[in-house]
Amino acid sequence: MIDRTSSLAESLNGALSELMENDESVVLIGQDIGRLGGVFRVTKGLQKRFGPDRVRDAVLAESSIVGQAIGMSLSGLKPVCEIQFEGFIYPGMNQIVTQAARIKSRWNDDIALNLVIRVPVGGGIRAVEHHSESNEAYFAHTPGLHVAFPSCPDDASAMLKYSCSLGSPVIFYEPKRLYFLRKQHSRDPSEPRSPVSARVVRHGRDITVVGWGAVLEEVLEAAEQLAPAVDVEVIDLRWIAPMDTETVLDSVARTHRLLVVHEAVGFAGVGAEVVASVAEHGSEHLRSPMRRLAAPRRLYPPADYEKHYLVGVSDVVAAVKEMCG
Repeated sequence: MIDRTSSLAESLNGALSELMENDESVVLIGQDIGRLGGVFRVTKGLQKRFGPDRVRDAVLAESSIVGQAIGMSLSGLKPVCEIQFEGFIYPGMNQIVTQAARIKSRWNDDIALNLVIRVPVGGGIRAVEHHSESNEAYFAHTPGLHVAFPSCPDDASAMLKYSCSLGSPVIFYEPKRLYFLRKQHSRDPSEPRSPVSARVVRHGRDITVVGWGAVLEEVLEAAEQLAPAVDVEVIDLRWIAPMDTETVLDSVARTHRLLVVHEAVGFAGVGAEVVASVAEHGSEHLRSPMRRLAAPRRLYPPADYEKHYLVGVSDVVAAVKEMCG
């Protein structure tokens, strides 16, 4: 484990502050993001610093929040809007999928649509219904959208800044149970090949394990427990769409095994796309069948049962031992 000077929430707050300081067209909009600073305090202090015209408290209507942000972008602003919880994004999906994702193509890509939609995501915080989902597959399936999913403070800051420069709509997921975590497992410091590339965060020779978001902590802990008997290479996918399968294929060519771990439901999930890509383009490297380790296809349970639903360290250890045995 390593100590960090800032948490994920603080890193994002700093990135937003820097973006707003350097570019007056950057504006924030969301429910309770101003005076309250958001449910998770990611926007704490920003309204006081930049004023209510640039940090705007919105009504409780996700379709209105996204719709206003789209209009702001078309008028030349660079909005970053916040959806309080991932389970609340569904009322805004019509605006996201049928409008934001398609607007650029309607004008033959002659216009930019600067729009970042920040979405707290995932479980592990003992929340009630609609507060612990992982719904990234919906948006990864949608052409015209980028989907970001950082797993540590440094990446979160860099990826948010990059998202604001894209000129295309980005769904920016923020793992809730990492917001205030100050100690995370150490990672290889090497930079990714590009701003949207995956990152090899732990080098190994026996098996490739791919994940993203909060579950990377469980994967890295499992890798430590398995060493030195099994040398695990861990890849943080970072971006769900576009997906960097090249880094995954390069790793599998070295390790000859692949396990994909994610918090979202396994059926029709993003992990299936990773496995399919390797099956199509790298199956000759495999020494054993690929596997996915993910949540079952059922609703997220009440708080007292979530530990039995989420993928844990012991689950990863058991899967790797079975695959490498």
